Amino acid sequence: MIEEREQTVTFYHALREGDERLDKFLSDHEDVDLSRARIQSLIKDGAITVNGSTKKPSYQLKPGDTIKIRYVPRELILQPSEEVAFELVYEDDSVLVVNKPPGLVVHPSAGHNTGTLVHGLLHKCASLSSLSGPIRPGIVHRLDKDTSGLLVVAKGDRAHRILADQFKKREITKRYVALVHGCVEKSRGRIELPISRHPMKRTEMYASFSRGREAVTEWERVSAFSLGFSLLRVSLHTGRTHQIRVHLAHMGYPVVGDSVYGYGKTWWKNQVFPVKECQALVTRQMLHAELLGFRHPDSLEYTVFEAPPPADMASLLHYLSENQNHT
Repeated sequence: MIEEREQTVTFYHALREGDERLDKFLSDHEDVDLSRARIQSLIKDGAITVNGSTKKPSYQLKPGDTIKIRYVPRELILQPSEEVAFELVYEDDSVLVVNKPPGLVVHPSAGHNTGTLVHGLLHKCASLSSLSGPIRPGIVHRLDKDTSGLLVVAKGDRAHRILADQFKKREITKRYVALVHGCVEKSRGRIELPISRHPMKRTEMYASFSRGREAVTEWERVSAFSLGFSLLRVSLHTGRTHQIRVHLAHMGYPVVGDSVYGYGKTWWKNQVFPVKECQALVTRQMLHAELLGFRHPDSLEYTVFEAPPPADMASLLHYLSENQNHT
Protein backbone atom coordinates (compact mmCIF):
# COMPACT_ATOMS: atom_id res chain seq x y z
CA MET A 1 0.00 0.00 0.00
CA ILE A 2 1.10 3.57 -0.69
CA GLU A 3 0.43 6.17 1.95
CA GLU A 4 0.14 9.86 1.12
CA ARG A 5 0.78 12.06 4.15
CA GLU A 6 0.69 15.42 2.43
CA GLN A 7 0.14 16.84 -1.03
CA THR A 8 1.43 20.10 -2.49
CA VAL A 9 -0.25 21.58 -5.56
CA THR A 10 1.18 24.60 -7.40
CA PHE A 11 -0.80 27.04 -9.56
CA TYR A 12 0.47 29.92 -11.67
CA HIS A 13 -1.92 32.82 -11.92
CA ALA A 14 -2.41 33.95 -15.52
CA LEU A 15 -3.54 37.39 -16.61
CA ARG A 16 -7.31 37.87 -16.26
CA GLU A 17 -9.64 40.81 -16.53
CA GLY A 18 -10.53 42.58 -13.31
CA ASP A 19 -9.64 41.84 -9.69
CA GLU A 20 -9.52 38.28 -8.42
CA ARG A 21 -9.40 37.22 -4.80
CA LEU A 22 -7.13 34.35 -3.80
CA ASP A 23 -9.92 32.28 -2.21
CA LYS A 24 -12.28 32.83 -5.14
CA PHE A 25 -9.65 31.92 -7.74
CA LEU A 26 -8.95 28.61 -6.00
CA SER A 27 -12.59 27.75 -5.35
CA ASP A 28 -13.37 28.34 -9.04
CA HIS A 29 -10.36 26.37 -10.28
CA GLU A 30 -11.33 23.09 -11.98
CA ASP A 31 -8.38 21.23 -10.44
CA VAL A 32 -9.14 22.27 -6.84
CA ASP A 33 -11.77 20.04 -5.27
CA LEU A 34 -12.12 22.10 -2.09
CA SER A 35 -14.95 24.30 -0.85
CA ARG A 36 -14.37 28.03 -0.46
CA ALA A 37 -14.73 27.68 3.30
CA ARG A 38 -12.09 24.94 3.36
CA ILE A 39 -9.78 27.08 1.23
CA GLN A 40 -10.20 30.06 3.56
CA SER A 41 -9.38 27.80 6.51
CA LEU A 42 -6.22 26.54 4.79
CA ILE A 43 -5.16 30.11 4.00
CA LYS A 44 -5.57 31.14 7.65
CA ASP A 45 -3.60 28.06 8.76
CA GLY A 46 -0.73 29.04 6.46
CA ALA A 47 -1.20 25.98 4.23
CA ILE A 48 -1.77 28.18 1.18
CA THR A 49 0.95 30.63 0.18
CA VAL A 50 1.49 33.11 -2.64
CA ASN A 51 5.08 33.55 -3.83
CA GLY A 52 6.20 31.82 -0.64
CA SER A 53 4.32 34.14 1.74
CA THR A 54 1.03 33.81 3.58
CA LYS A 55 -1.79 36.07 2.42
CA LYS A 56 -5.35 36.88 3.42
CA PRO A 57 -8.25 35.18 1.61
CA SER A 58 -9.07 38.59 0.08
CA TYR A 59 -5.57 39.03 -1.42
CA GLN A 60 -5.89 40.33 -5.00
CA LEU A 61 -3.89 38.09 -7.30
CA LYS A 62 -1.42 39.54 -9.79
CA PRO A 63 -0.31 38.00 -13.09
CA GLY A 64 2.54 35.56 -12.49
CA ASP A 65 1.75 34.88 -8.83
CA THR A 66 2.70 31.37 -7.74
CA ILE A 67 0.17 29.76 -5.43
CA LYS A 68 0.97 26.66 -3.39
CA ILE A 69 -1.57 24.54 -1.53
CA ARG A 70 -0.25 22.14 1.09
CA TYR A 71 -2.79 19.81 2.64
CA VAL A 72 -3.58 16.26 3.61
CA PRO A 73 -6.14 14.76 1.19
CA ARG A 74 -9.14 12.86 2.51
CA GLU A 75 -8.08 9.70 0.68
CA LEU A 76 -4.76 8.77 2.29
CA ILE A 77 -4.32 5.15 1.33
CA LEU A 78 -4.12 3.58 -2.10
CA GLN A 79 -5.52 0.10 -1.61
CA PRO A 80 -3.65 -2.88 -3.09
CA SER A 81 -3.83 -3.47 -6.82
CA GLU A 82 -6.70 -5.57 -8.10
CA GLU A 83 -7.89 -7.04 -11.36
CA VAL A 84 -10.07 -4.53 -13.20
CA ALA A 85 -11.56 -5.03 -16.66
CA PHE A 86 -10.37 -2.69 -19.42
CA GLU A 87 -8.95 -3.11 -22.92
CA LEU A 88 -5.20 -2.72 -23.34
CA VAL A 89 -4.82 -1.21 -26.81
CA TYR A 90 -1.04 -0.74 -26.84
CA GLU A 91 1.94 -1.20 -24.52
CA ASP A 92 5.71 -0.72 -24.70
CA ASP A 93 8.46 0.18 -22.22
CA SER A 94 7.26 3.79 -21.83
CA VAL A 95 3.49 4.02 -22.30
CA LEU A 96 0.22 2.15 -22.26
CA VAL A 97 -2.87 3.11 -24.23
CA VAL A 98 -6.10 1.79 -22.75
CA ASN A 99 -9.71 1.80 -23.87
CA LYS A 100 -11.66 2.65 -20.70
CA PRO A 101 -15.10 1.09 -20.45
CA PRO A 102 -18.03 3.24 -19.26
CA GLY A 103 -18.63 3.21 -15.52
CA LEU A 104 -14.97 2.87 -14.58
CA VAL A 105 -13.43 5.62 -12.40
CA VAL A 106 -9.91 6.55 -13.53
CA HIS A 107 -8.24 7.07 -10.14
CA PRO A 108 -9.12 6.88 -6.43
CA SER A 109 -11.19 9.72 -5.00
CA ALA A 110 -13.73 10.23 -2.27
CA GLY A 111 -16.13 7.29 -2.46
CA HIS A 112 -13.98 5.40 -4.98
CA ASN A 113 -11.08 3.92 -3.08
CA THR A 114 -11.13 0.55 -4.86
CA GLY A 115 -11.90 -0.83 -8.30
CA THR A 116 -10.50 2.10 -10.30
CA LEU A 117 -8.46 2.04 -13.50
CA VAL A 118 -5.36 2.82 -11.42
CA HIS A 119 -5.88 -0.35 -9.37
CA GLY A 120 -6.16 -2.34 -12.59
CA LEU A 121 -3.07 -0.70 -14.07
CA LEU A 122 -1.02 -1.56 -11.00
CA HIS A 123 -2.23 -5.15 -11.29
CA LYS A 124 -0.90 -5.32 -14.87
CA CYS A 125 2.15 -3.08 -14.63
CA ALA A 126 4.96 -3.21 -12.07
CA SER A 127 5.97 0.43 -12.50
CA LEU A 128 4.06 3.62 -13.32
CA SER A 129 5.12 7.28 -13.25
CA SER A 130 4.98 9.15 -9.96
CA LEU A 131 4.44 12.74 -11.17
CA SER A 132 0.68 12.77 -10.53
CA GLY A 133 1.13 11.66 -6.93
CA PRO A 134 0.92 8.35 -5.06
CA ILE A 135 -2.80 7.77 -5.62
CA ARG A 136 -2.70 8.63 -9.35
CA PRO A 137 0.36 6.76 -10.65
CA GLY A 138 0.77 6.94 -14.41
CA ILE A 139 -2.24 9.18 -14.97
CA VAL A 140 -1.52 11.94 -17.49
CA HIS A 141 -5.14 12.85 -18.30
CA ARG A 142 -8.61 11.63 -17.34
CA LEU A 143 -12.05 10.75 -18.63
CA ASP A 144 -15.28 11.07 -16.67
CA LYS A 145 -16.54 7.87 -15.05
CA ASP A 146 -19.33 7.39 -17.60
CA THR A 147 -17.31 8.48 -20.64
CA SER A 148 -15.67 5.60 -22.47
CA GLY A 149 -12.59 5.60 -24.67
CA LEU A 150 -8.87 6.09 -25.04
CA LEU A 151 -6.34 7.17 -22.43
CA VAL A 152 -2.54 7.22 -22.54
CA VAL A 153 -0.73 6.17 -19.35
CA ALA A 154 2.94 6.86 -18.55
CA LYS A 155 5.15 4.12 -17.14
CA GLY A 156 7.99 6.43 -16.15
CA ASP A 157 8.48 10.06 -15.12
CA ARG A 158 10.36 11.00 -18.31
CA ALA A 159 7.52 9.77 -20.52
CA HIS A 160 5.02 11.52 -18.25
CA ARG A 161 6.83 14.87 -18.58
CA ILE A 162 6.95 14.65 -22.37
CA LEU A 163 3.28 13.72 -22.65
CA ALA A 164 2.21 16.37 -20.12
CA ASP A 165 4.15 18.99 -22.09
CA GLN A 166 2.24 18.00 -25.25
CA PHE A 167 -1.06 18.39 -23.40
CA LYS A 168 0.06 21.79 -22.11
CA LYS A 169 1.05 22.94 -25.60
CA ARG A 170 -2.20 21.52 -27.06
CA GLU A 171 -0.33 19.17 -29.36
CA ILE A 172 -2.43 16.15 -28.40
CA THR A 173 -5.28 15.17 -30.72
CA LYS A 174 -8.46 14.22 -28.84
CA ARG A 175 -11.56 13.31 -30.79
CA TYR A 176 -14.88 12.08 -29.41
CA VAL A 177 -18.23 10.92 -30.69
CA ALA A 178 -21.29 12.22 -28.86
CA LEU A 179 -24.94 11.33 -29.29
CA VAL A 180 -26.98 14.41 -28.49
CA HIS A 181 -30.62 15.41 -28.18
CA GLY A 182 -32.03 17.32 -31.13
CA CYS A 183 -31.56 17.31 -34.90
CA VAL A 184 -28.49 19.47 -35.47
CA GLU A 185 -29.02 21.49 -38.64
CA LYS A 186 -25.53 22.85 -39.25
CA SER A 187 -22.84 20.51 -40.58
CA ARG A 188 -20.12 21.83 -38.30
CA GLY A 189 -19.35 24.48 -35.72
CA ARG A 190 -16.93 25.86 -33.15
CA ILE A 191 -17.67 26.80 -29.55
CA GLU A 192 -15.35 29.28 -27.81
CA LEU A 193 -16.76 29.89 -24.37
CA PRO A 194 -14.92 29.95 -21.02
CA ILE A 195 -15.79 27.26 -18.47
CA SER A 196 -15.78 27.76 -14.71
CA ARG A 197 -16.78 25.79 -11.66
CA HIS A 198 -20.41 26.49 -10.78
CA PRO A 199 -20.58 29.04 -7.94
CA MET A 200 -23.33 27.14 -6.12
CA LYS A 201 -22.99 23.50 -7.27
CA ARG A 202 -19.42 22.53 -6.46
CA THR A 203 -19.40 19.32 -8.51
CA GLU A 204 -20.64 21.05 -11.68
CA MET A 205 -19.13 23.35 -14.29
CA TYR A 206 -20.84 25.99 -16.40
CA ALA A 207 -20.16 28.11 -19.47
CA SER A 208 -19.79 31.85 -18.98
CA PHE A 209 -18.99 34.81 -21.23
CA SER A 210 -17.38 36.79 -18.40
CA ARG A 211 -15.41 34.32 -16.28
CA GLY A 212 -13.66 30.97 -16.32
CA ARG A 213 -10.83 29.43 -18.29
CA GLU A 214 -10.57 29.42 -22.06
CA ALA A 215 -12.35 26.45 -23.65
CA VAL A 216 -12.53 25.65 -27.37
CA THR A 217 -14.59 22.80 -28.86
CA GLU A 218 -15.07 21.98 -32.54
CA TRP A 219 -17.79 19.66 -33.81
CA GLU A 220 -19.14 18.20 -37.01
CA ARG A 221 -22.40 16.38 -37.62
CA VAL A 222 -22.03 12.72 -38.55
CA SER A 223 -25.71 11.73 -38.60
CA ALA A 224 -29.11 13.20 -37.77
CA PHE A 225 -31.78 10.70 -36.74
CA SER A 226 -35.45 11.28 -37.40
CA LEU A 227 -36.33 10.32 -33.82
CA GLY A 228 -34.76 13.59 -32.67
CA PHE A 229 -31.11 12.77 -32.01
CA SER A 230 -27.79 13.58 -33.72
CA LEU A 231 -24.37 11.96 -33.71
CA LEU A 232 -21.53 14.48 -33.54
CA ARG A 233 -17.79 14.09 -33.91
CA VAL A 234 -16.14 16.45 -31.42
CA SER A 235 -12.54 17.68 -31.19
CA LEU A 236 -11.07 19.38 -28.13
CA HIS A 237 -8.52 22.17 -28.29
CA THR A 238 -8.52 22.59 -24.51
CA GLY A 239 -9.15 20.08 -21.76
CA ARG A 240 -11.49 21.63 -19.22
CA THR A 241 -13.53 19.53 -16.82
CA HIS A 242 -16.79 18.36 -18.46
CA GLN A 243 -15.95 20.58 -21.47
CA ILE A 244 -17.85 18.69 -24.18
CA ARG A 245 -20.88 18.11 -21.98
CA VAL A 246 -21.06 21.76 -20.87
CA HIS A 247 -20.49 23.24 -24.33
CA LEU A 248 -22.99 21.00 -26.12
CA ALA A 249 -25.63 21.60 -23.44
CA HIS A 250 -25.06 25.34 -23.75
CA MET A 251 -25.54 25.00 -27.53
CA GLY A 252 -28.91 23.39 -26.88
CA TYR A 253 -27.90 19.83 -27.76
CA PRO A 254 -27.07 18.06 -24.47
CA VAL A 255 -25.43 14.64 -24.52
CA VAL A 256 -27.96 11.82 -24.31
CA GLY A 257 -27.90 10.21 -20.86
CA ASP A 258 -26.08 13.10 -19.19
CA SER A 259 -27.75 13.24 -15.78
CA VAL A 260 -26.03 16.52 -14.83
CA TYR A 261 -26.25 18.76 -17.90
CA GLY A 262 -28.83 16.88 -19.96
CA TYR A 263 -32.45 15.77 -19.84
CA GLY A 264 -33.71 13.76 -16.89
CA LYS A 265 -36.37 11.09 -16.38
CA THR A 266 -39.21 13.54 -16.83
CA TRP A 267 -38.18 14.23 -20.43
CA TRP A 268 -38.17 10.52 -21.28
CA LYS A 269 -41.48 9.99 -19.49
CA ASN A 270 -43.14 12.54 -21.75
CA GLN A 271 -41.98 10.87 -24.98
CA VAL A 272 -43.94 8.39 -27.08
CA PHE A 273 -42.92 5.16 -28.80
CA PRO A 274 -40.38 4.57 -30.32
CA VAL A 275 -38.44 7.46 -28.74
CA LYS A 276 -39.40 6.33 -25.25
CA GLU A 277 -38.10 2.85 -26.00
CA CYS A 278 -34.62 4.35 -26.39
CA GLN A 279 -34.47 5.02 -22.66
CA ALA A 280 -33.85 1.35 -21.90
CA LEU A 281 -30.71 1.55 -24.05
CA VAL A 282 -29.39 4.67 -22.28
CA THR A 283 -27.55 3.72 -19.11
CA ARG A 284 -24.96 6.52 -19.08
CA GLN A 285 -23.88 9.61 -21.03
CA MET A 286 -23.36 8.68 -24.68
CA LEU A 287 -19.86 10.11 -25.04
CA HIS A 288 -16.85 8.15 -26.30
CA ALA A 289 -13.20 9.16 -26.84
CA GLU A 290 -12.63 7.47 -30.19
CA LEU A 291 -9.24 8.88 -31.25
CA LEU A 292 -6.06 9.86 -29.42
CA GLY A 293 -2.90 11.12 -31.11
CA PHE A 294 0.44 12.11 -29.58
CA ARG A 295 4.18 12.11 -30.20
CA HIS A 296 5.66 8.98 -28.66
CA PRO A 297 7.97 9.94 -25.76
CA ASP A 298 10.82 7.79 -27.13
CA SER A 299 10.72 8.09 -30.92
CA LEU A 300 8.81 11.43 -30.98
CA GLU A 301 6.91 10.00 -33.95
CA TYR A 302 3.28 11.04 -34.08
CA THR A 303 1.13 8.03 -33.19
CA VAL A 304 -2.65 7.73 -33.52
CA PHE A 305 -4.93 5.21 -31.82
CA GLU A 306 -8.62 4.63 -32.49
CA ALA A 307 -11.36 2.70 -30.68
CA PRO A 308 -14.96 2.19 -31.85
CA PRO A 309 -17.87 2.98 -29.50
CA PRO A 310 -18.59 0.25 -26.93
CA ALA A 311 -21.53 -2.13 -27.13
CA ASP A 312 -24.06 0.04 -25.28
CA MET A 313 -23.54 3.04 -27.53
CA ALA A 314 -23.39 0.88 -30.66
CA SER A 315 -26.72 -0.73 -29.72
CA LEU A 316 -28.42 2.64 -29.32
CA LEU A 317 -27.04 3.91 -32.63
CA HIS A 318 -28.24 0.73 -34.35
CA TYR A 319 -31.74 1.23 -32.88
CA LEU A 320 -31.86 4.83 -34.10
CA SER A 321 -30.74 3.78 -37.58
CA GLU A 322 -33.30 0.98 -37.74
CA ASN A 323 -36.07 3.43 -36.79
CA GLN A 324 -35.00 6.18 -39.18
CA ASN A 325 -38.01 7.98 -40.73
CA HIS A 326 -40.36 6.01 -38.45
CA THR A 327 -43.92 7.32 -38.60
